[in-house]
Amino acid sequence: MWTGSVSASSNDGRWLMVATTNPRRRRLALAMAGGLFGTALPAAAMAAKCGTAPAWADALRRDLDRMAEELTRTLRPWPVPDQVFEPESYGLATGAKGALATPAIQRAIDACAAAGGGTVRLGRGDYVSGTIDLRSGVMLEIAEGSRLLASTDLADYPERRARRPTVQDSNMGMNQSLIFAEGCERVGLAGKGTIDGRGTKDNFPGEQTTGSTPGRPFLIRMLDCKNVVISGLRMRDSPCWMQNYLNCEDLIVDGIHVENQVNHNNDGLDIDGCGRVIVRNVFINAEDDGLCFKGASQRNGENILIENCEFYSTCNALKFGTDSQGDFRNVLVRNVVLGGPSDAMRAVRRRKADGGISWETVDGGTLERVLVHDVRIVRTESPLFLILGDRGRVRPEQKRPGPGTLRHIVYDRITGEDNGVRGSFFIGIPERRIEHVLLRDVQLAMAPAAGPAPDPAKIPDGRGLYPDPHMFAAVMPAYGLWARDVRHLTLQRVRFTSAGRDARRALIAPMACTLA
Repeated sequence: MWTGSVSASSNDGRWLMVATTNPRRRRLALAMAGGLFGTALPAAAMAAKCGTAPAWADALRRDLDRMAEELTRTLRPWPVPDQVFEPESYGLATGAKGALATPAIQRAIDACAAAGGGTVRLGRGDYVSGTIDLRSGVMLEIAEGSRLLASTDLADYPERRARRPTVQDSNMGMNQSLIFAEGCERVGLAGKGTIDGRGTKDNFPGEQTTGSTPGRPFLIRMLDCKNVVISGLRMRDSPCWMQNYLNCEDLIVDGIHVENQVNHNNDGLDIDGCGRVIVRNVFINAEDDGLCFKGASQRNGENILIENCEFYSTCNALKFGTDSQGDFRNVLVRNVVLGGPSDAMRAVRRRKADGGISWETVDGGTLERVLVHDVRIVRTESPLFLILGDRGRVRPEQKRPGPGTLRHIVYDRITGEDNGVRGSFFIGIPERRIEHVLLRDVQLAMAPAAGPAPDPAKIPDGRGLYPDPHMFAAVMPAYGLWARDVRHLTLQRVRFTSAGRDARRALIAPMACTLA
């Protein structure tokens, strides 16, 4: 077990400050610092910063609290005109069991848009459909007791190629989906019914991939839209990602329940380059990433509030990346439970989450000003993961960027248990280090690892790797936190525990690291 407060600063990364006001603990902490980091700061210098927190972190908290208040006050669902359109009025034969409802649903949507907007309601049981194109002013409602069932015939999903090319299109071929919207204003999905992608491996075969996903459509894809509301629905079993919102402005995702544990690449919710976003009261259980933010739109993702949610994943529960070409900033996450699925939850391949909170920037973008507080992390191999790398993926015609920036990250009041053996780790590269990270009031319990501690020098820096935690090593050098190429790292009232004997130390920041 390791518990205490650590704060250190140096331009050359050659010393550590350990802050504690108790004289006995101070002597113990200094001795521990010598063992963990190779040298220790003199006691007089240590006392000068004892108990202090970096000023930038408190300023960030104030700024993001104000941002959350402003979003809560001003970002509201758009008013839906009081007129209802049903596909049964547009050529769908009542009781035509199993018949493809796509044409009738599309005619109802087009009529609704032409009439100035309103609700297109699916409220009479099951509707089997291929690709549906939403229009401005249309709220597609799946009413309680009704289901929108995805066709299992790939021919019913004609390609929808984005008018504005992005890295997602060029590198992943994301051109098929059940519900598609592009360039719309005042658009959304709502109701107490279910969208079922019927995306089993039998219906939509394919391999796990970090590239294209041919033959496996998304359930929902919205590009370059404004005033988007996704509310109340149950979503399950997509052939690939469940939802992708790319370069949308004023996006609300509220009260949805997502079960996406049936195929490969089963993300729960992907938000890419969107501004003014609220994700609230959301439950996700996903085979791949749970809630994942991206920058493949090459637009900024900023001013984002995530609250009162549960995210479970057998990959990363909460993540930015891996596509990180655009900037990601001004993000507040609060009152969230996340990690791997419990035994009572569905899972394609039962295991702990690879990462709990994974902030990854490897494609030249800036990731900064992110605060996570009051979060519980369970059943993960690496509860906290930061990486600043140099993969440099962009569109084929674009020049490869250099490394980006990762800074001003806060973890505050974080607890967790039933986690695995790998441990949390923060890793930059020598020419571009992670900067300004605070852990405050953190308590994380890990499982012990068998065998000797791995050699930190043998851990790769991740250049060119797909940057998820498992790509580095099954077991990291510390069971609590290992950091390399990080400048200005502060730990206050941090406690790492192991459930049994472990040859590793709880906390290691190698000499190449500059701490503060």
